Amino acid sequence: MKKISHNKLNLFVLISLITIMILTNSCSTIKYRKVNIPHSTPEYNQKIKKLYDECNLSSFNLRYDIFRKAIVGHKYIELNNSNIITIIDFSQPSTAKRFYVIDIKKRKLLFNTFVAHGENTGENQAINFSNINNSRQSSLGFFKTGETYSGDHGYSIRIDGIEKGINNKARKRDIVIHGADYVSKNFIDENGRLGRSWGCPALPMNIKDKIIDEIKNGSCIFVYANDEEYLGRSFFIE
Repeated sequence: MKKISHNKLNLFVLISLITIMILTNSCSTIKYRKVNIPHSTPEYNQKIKKLYDECNLSSFNLRYDIFRKAIVGHKYIELNNSNIITIIDFSQPSTAKRFYVIDIKKRKLLFNTFVAHGENTGENQAINFSNINNSRQSSLGFFKTGETYSGDHGYSIRIDGIEKGINNKARKRDIVIHGADYVSKNFIDENGRLGRSWGCPALPMNIKDKIIDEIKNGSCIFVYANDEEYLGRSFFIE
């Protein structure tokens, strides 16, 4: 049996360690924020209010304070697609169109539609939230959109929670954006509320493909509710 020289063995070990470090770093794409974001300046707040007005968001029942939280937090997230932001307003009931896709650069509301919450998050109103596997509850906070795929619900998109302890297990929990037949005006008319998912923000089937194509490849999603625990814990909320 041919012996490996000491120098060659050391070189092999070094190369192996470097390879492991590269692979580890490439998989650790999410850097969790550990400090609160700085307070925004009055000038920046004026710009946010102008954007809010130009997008005419008050006409679509998106409160300014929620929009402001989304835009301020969005500023401190590394994104491949920073022009698009999605806001899910779970302070509104499931019977309201509480899913908003906004083009910040074009200053335009692109989509406003229904979105389901998890079956253990509440009936018509979303009140309980979780980062725990099999909880069948929705998660709050800031997310990045990931890759698209075709699964049980057809064309769908994965999302990654970027707030540790709040939504960072979204991918492990298979929390994705997909379409569902129970997200429709007809379902509301028959049941008094939308159907509910296992924690995924499910969209109407007739529009979900267009929305997914718009938000894919690293745009920001902000999921909001009047939840004091989240608002007090998040490093992205002033």
